[in-house]
Amino acid sequence: MTHTEYIHQTNNVRLSATLALDGPVTSVKAVSGARARALSRMGINTVRDLVTHFPRRYIDMSNVCTIAQAPADGACTVVAQVYEVKLKRPRPRMNITEITFTDSTDTMIVSCFHQPWLANQLKRGDRLAVSGKMSFNYGFKRMTNPFMEKLDGAGDISHGKIVPVHPATSQVSTAWMRRLIRNALDIIRGLEDPIPLYLRKKYRLCSRQVALENIHFPQRIEESTQARRRLTYEELLLLELHLMERNVFGDAHAKFVSHVIDGQHVKAVEKALPFTLTSDQQKAKTELLDAMAQDHRANHMLLGDVGTGKTAVALFGLAAVADTLTQALMMAPTEVLARQYAQKMGPILDKADVRWALLTGSTEPEDRARIISALSQGTIDVLFGTHALLEKDVVPHSCSLVVIDEQQRFGVDQRAALYAKGPSADRLSMTATPIPRSLALALYGDMTLSYLHARPSGHAGTETKVFNRTRRGDAFDIVRSELEAGHQAYVVCPLVNPATSDKGSSKNQNKDAEDSYEFADISIEDTADLSALDEDEQIASATYETKRLRQAFPQAKVGLLHGRMSSEEKAKVMDDFRAHRIDILVSTTVIEVGVDVPNATVMVVEEADRFGLAQLHQLRGRVGRGSAKGYVCLISGSKSPVALSRLQAMEKTEDGFKLAEYDLSLRREGDILGNRQHGASTLKLVNVVRDKNIIEAAHNDAQILLSQDPYLEAPDHLALRREVRLRFPVGHEKTKG
Repeated sequence: MTHTEYIHQTNNVRLSATLALDGPVTSVKAVSGARARALSRMGINTVRDLVTHFPRRYIDMSNVCTIAQAPADGACTVVAQVYEVKLKRPRPRMNITEITFTDSTDTMIVSCFHQPWLANQLKRGDRLAVSGKMSFNYGFKRMTNPFMEKLDGAGDISHGKIVPVHPATSQVSTAWMRRLIRNALDIIRGLEDPIPLYLRKKYRLCSRQVALENIHFPQRIEESTQARRRLTYEELLLLELHLMERNVFGDAHAKFVSHVIDGQHVKAVEKALPFTLTSDQQKAKTELLDAMAQDHRANHMLLGDVGTGKTAVALFGLAAVADTLTQALMMAPTEVLARQYAQKMGPILDKADVRWALLTGSTEPEDRARIISALSQGTIDVLFGTHALLEKDVVPHSCSLVVIDEQQRFGVDQRAALYAKGPSADRLSMTATPIPRSLALALYGDMTLSYLHARPSGHAGTETKVFNRTRRGDAFDIVRSELEAGHQAYVVCPLVNPATSDKGSSKNQNKDAEDSYEFADISIEDTADLSALDEDEQIASATYETKRLRQAFPQAKVGLLHGRMSSEEKAKVMDDFRAHRIDILVSTTVIEVGVDVPNATVMVVEEADRFGLAQLHQLRGRVGRGSAKGYVCLISGSKSPVALSRLQAMEKTEDGFKLAEYDLSLRREGDILGNRQHGASTLKLVNVVRDKNIIEAAHNDAQILLSQDPYLEAPDHLALRREVRLRFPVGHEKTKG
């Protein structure tokens, strides 16, 4: 065979293997029609799906000992024969399969909970490898729910190896899953590697083929670690390229505004501010204005912990729009927050001679018509609003900046509808949800990011205490003390009406340890147990609490705020609270974001374990906003160690980003990103706590790649481009290449 023929044959093998990767799973040996249907129910429909069905753990069966040698309080692997199998039902809805094993040295008992089928699968004399944690009680060595594998007649002898444990079902066992993955790897042997050679050398990464082999069937645990590192980098690089390419392709033919960032309005805003910017705010201001001055679209995200002054930074962007003789739209998730823009930002814009208006669902028809007309004529520079900004007749004359506050509260379609008001406009997103940088890069790799950590001087901060339900009175003693000092209080109620609280609690009694995913998908509304309580139940709870507090605090004025009230009613309650015509405000979580009443110094959160950490932190941010110290009392009746640990974390730190890191550390590896963020479902291996450095590296590499080769047309990048298109087909249908 000539060299040319060899190269041609090699290329054919590589092409065939690469194409096989996205072939149907039925092309894999031993995948029958019934087995294909069982795999499909697991989300496995292609060869790629099968070879990326990664092990959830490994069993090291290379160190085997006898039952007698096995430590009585540690992990080990023994090889023994089944002596007896018993199926026990100690009480209704509980079954235990008890298996007695023997070898030439001793006897041990294995208990398997809720696996009754084992009684039919195992018989006396079967020889198995059993791996798990050994204990000793009632005169026998014992294991509970260990990994077990038949060694004789199973056709898959793993004794003496590192055994991968893949997610499996009753239709496709772990042993069968290993066989099918082994067969799948055989038909893609020699496939093309999408990661350019220079990047693999830079980080000393193995090839994709080797990585897939070693993550499924390592000879040593170290091999699986290196394989996981390589495949994690690949997942992240592809995602970052996809996110950044959306800007490249979407902006290819658009004409953008280069904003004036040193004009008179910008200078006037700085003079009008009643405080000095923190160093974080100064840095964020510079980053935002620099992005707006470029001749391409700014897509910037401002991430600030509660009370760090994000809106002060946004003011400079709004002023730059006025200096550029264009317009800005700024949308809030609630009318309460939109009105607060008018109250807090409006006076500063007035002093800077920036024309602004507020448009909400409750704006009077005559005022609405006047505002819409002025916007279309260009005589309004900045329009604050809620979802009312999305109406079709809201048409700006020349919109060059769109600002979305608490952007995670709006759906994709809602954000797109606002962006359509200014197709070439710069975009500024703001969120008070603390998102660690590693997670932000994974979710928002197409945005430039600014962080605000420090609170402006003059904010006294808060002290948080957790109270057992039996010490509820101690929490309200703090409320009484603060009221006597002339301050005000919030009481937040997630509970159902006490008349039905037992029912509500039982409905959720097993969820204490479940996380709310508020940092995972950046959704504050997706809170732990509150998802099972409808709004009517929360309102009933708050209504009951209002009546109770009016009796307990007869000298105080107690108000009620909830989401079903009309806009006018909510506005009046908040105005009364700001004016101190209300002493105690009982509320559902409608007060969570943006509400700013410096005289409110104490907050009581009932059944705090039903909230996620992010939401508790958001609520906490409503107090301690003035010169007086704030107090947050978290009341819980939970006995769950995980739930109580999360609440205790609130006591230890006021730093939302540290809380976010803690929250992420509690998650199972696959739960951090979930499937709710577009593209996140491709991240099967990424753990944002463990993989911070890999995320940073992939983000930087993607930026460099696209700056040098925007359409990935270089020969070294063609395989990478193909892989990005395959992983993320949406948005590439009309793109170059």
